[in-house]
Amino acid sequence: MKATSLAIADVFLLEPKVFGDERGFFFESFNQQVFEQATGVQTSFVQDNHSKSGKGVLRGLHYQVENAQGKLVRVTQGEVFDVAVDIRPGSPTCGQWVGEILSADNKRQLWIPAGLAHGFLVLSETAEFLYKTTEYYAPAHERCIAWNDPTLGIEWPLNGIEPRLSVKDQAGSAFAARLN
Repeated sequence: MKATSLAIADVFLLEPKVFGDERGFFFESFNQQVFEQATGVQTSFVQDNHSKSGKGVLRGLHYQVENAQGKLVRVTQGEVFDVAVDIRPGSPTCGQWVGEILSADNKRQLWIPAGLAHGFLVLSETAEFLYKTTEYYAPAHERCIAWNDPTLGIEWPLNGIEPRLSVKDQAGSAFAARLN
């Protein structure tokens, strides 16, 4: 596994070793020892989530104020633009974001540590998205930052389409209100 540090501390783009031939391919999607050696991150995962969304669906930017979740995310079908936003008070990159294309074809994964907000935009007709989390989902502690918050200036590759949002995501708050 190749781990590349991104512009926000502790966020890694992971690229597995893929073995393929005319029959198809094989790769380890997760191996605790390899993950720890590649990233220096020692963690355990308590929950796996799987979502399917259509083109233009934008989910996020989500985080939990208590039981903050670290997330290891990947796409098993389709393609998304995946975003992590540093919302850690006192972090030198607080308010900055990174975005990467994750797809079934490139098999890349993104490690998003606890204390960051997360979201993604579906670029293909449909996409299936998997997340491993370090804490359980806690709806009472979940918060959402507006996907289009001008303070963050995320450059979503919308290509002229209006994103499809859940009611919860339509009500996302300003980045400045994240500590409430």
